[in-house]
Amino acid sequence: MAEVNNLLPANWSPALRAEMEAMTSTQRAAVLMLLLGEDQAADIIKYLSPKEVQALGAAMVQAAELSQDAVNVVLDEFVDMLKKQTSLSLGNSDYVENVMKKALGESKAASVLGRIMPNQASKGLDILSWMDARGIAEMIRTEHPQVVAIILSLLEPNVAADVMIYLPPDIRPEVIQRVASLDTVQPSAMLELENIMLAQFAKTATSKSSSFGGIEAAAKIMNLTKTSLESEIMNALADLDPDIMLKIQDNMFTFENLVAVDNKGIQVLMRNVEPDQLMTALKGASAEVKQRFLDNMSERARGMFVDDMEAKGPVRMADVEDTQKKIMRLARKLSDSGELILGGADFV
Repeated sequence: MAEVNNLLPANWSPALRAEMEAMTSTQRAAVLMLLLGEDQAADIIKYLSPKEVQALGAAMVQAAELSQDAVNVVLDEFVDMLKKQTSLSLGNSDYVENVMKKALGESKAASVLGRIMPNQASKGLDILSWMDARGIAEMIRTEHPQVVAIILSLLEPNVAADVMIYLPPDIRPEVIQRVASLDTVQPSAMLELENIMLAQFAKTATSKSSSFGGIEAAAKIMNLTKTSLESEIMNALADLDPDIMLKIQDNMFTFENLVAVDNKGIQVLMRNVEPDQLMTALKGASAEVKQRFLDNMSERARGMFVDDMEAKGPVRMADVEDTQKKIMRLARKLSDSGELILGGADFV
């Protein structure tokens, strides 16, 4: 893939500028390959030489270290390059839309097209980005919880968390449940939202399906919700839909978040977790999290723990993730009882 956009935009942050300047064409190609999906990527690799496959494969492994901003830039550059092709068909919007859908799938393509082709994005809902939390809440407080959930999913998590403050207390748990349950929003639902906006702002309706919400979106909103309000909503959600509540909780507090817990909190958690359970969880943890626990052991205990963990051998990733979730649920209980500090708003 040829290098493009040699003149870097002035509005890029220094970190993004340095990242893009250091990125090779092979790394750019690797990003696109990872976004294509297994089948499409495999079809392309068939046409590469062994040397090209090796270079591309290495770049695909390293791509995990790239920032989300860098990935977005690569996608934008790719589309810009397509639009500059000499063939007349390559320059029109239908061609770009079809290529992106075939390459990335409906959901990812909708996200990219919304950024690079303004006419593809929902115009009637753009007004939300110009409103404050109180204004949004006042506008949607009487709408059906499903409509409220979709609108919250459109907002930045910190704005959505503020909107929750101004919503009626009795609908908050159901709204979060619906945010977590969202996957795709069909044209009819989007049209309904557009009509709500149209009544006040006379904006144009859209006919594109869009992907919103989900467990992660609900977790991000709850992470940024004030602690007292968070507890109230989660307790009510536990009665309304305990499965959704647990899934949101698992995504709100990941095992990696423990790196930010103070020494006293880590020690409290270690006293309440079986050593074998902790070993399993740490098998899939980052070096920083592992060190966080090891630093809170005596030299003798640390040596024995490391030896036992190495002797434990390989552990299935599914078992690691399950154990990490169990430990995080325990950490949440200890946090609720005041035995350790695990504030939701600190983990974004």
